Amino acid sequence: MNILIMGGPGAGKGTMSKKIVENYEVTHISTGDIFRSEVGNGTPLGLEAKKYMDAGKLVPDEVTNPMVKSFLETQDLANGYLLDGYPRTLAQAKAFDELVKGSDLEIDKVITLDIPFEKLAKRITGRRLCKTCGHIYHVDYHPPKVEGICDIDGSELYQRKDDTIESLEVRLAEYENNAQPILDYYKDKVVIINADQSTDDVWKEIESALGGK
Repeated sequence: MNILIMGGPGAGKGTMSKKIVENYEVTHISTGDIFRSEVGNGTPLGLEAKKYMDAGKLVPDEVTNPMVKSFLETQDLANGYLLDGYPRTLAQAKAFDELVKGSDLEIDKVITLDIPFEKLAKRITGRRLCKTCGHIYHVDYHPPKVEGICDIDGSELYQRKDDTIESLEVRLAEYENNAQPILDYYKDKVVIINADQSTDDVWKEIESALGGK
């Protein structure tokens, strides 16, 4: 099964992506991972992408699309895939469809995680990360045993500079402006999931949408 997962910042996309990959044994295609690999290997595309990433901007289609194409060509996708973080624009969606048209790689389902802004704001602003291992905490939902200290390695916790209401408003507006045309484009494949509930209940909805295992 070939799946695209979408959701605004803080909607739980990372958690649900991990569960989909584990339960359906599909290949996880994350542009974030692809970018980091290309940047780490110092490829021309990676260096170009780094300029945009360092500036906090979205990497343009002329850089992103070739990266995804290259990744697809090197992966075993016999069980299908989970697209995460791509396509981000209608142009990317159309480019991807053209790339996989008539093959076994066409998208089957588009899972969209939906959550009210006020709930997102609470999730985002309360998030804390370990400087060393990257483990994620939340001041309300998942606090560390000792305030400001990671349970795992004792390192200091920090708040990302973009985990603020103001930054969230900008990121969410950008996401929604780009996401709606994609959802309209894939309208017959879209399943909207209520992400404002427990992780287990969100997962149950997703399993139902994917027809179980």
